Amino acid sequence: MPAVVVLPGWTQDAAASAVSIDNFTFTPQTLTVKVGTTVTWTNKDDIPHGIASDNNAFRRSKALDTGDKFAFTFTTPGTYKYFCYVHPHMTARSWCSQLAASAMA
Repeated sequence: MPAVVVLPGWTQDAAASAVSIDNFTFTPQTLTVKVGTTVTWTNKDDIPHGIASDNNAFRRSKALDTGDKFAFTFTTPGTYKYFCYVHPHMTARSWCSQLAASAMA
């Protein structure tokens, strides 16, 4: 299952915090970021997709047409499961570590 892992104190570039939606799949399957990082999802499919958290941990995106983007900043440790609300079989998971949060304090 795709994942975003949030860790403390290492340098990353914009590509490291990007998720593409293509062919009904979130890519990369695993993404590692630190607390405070904004992850941006970009729809590269030719049909709409939408991002939603299964426990409302972050706001739901609008329906994303081709080329549209949605961003969320991971600021709280925990597990974030998300999915495409247009195609619920598309799922992913994000992890934020306690260590990362305390390192940002």
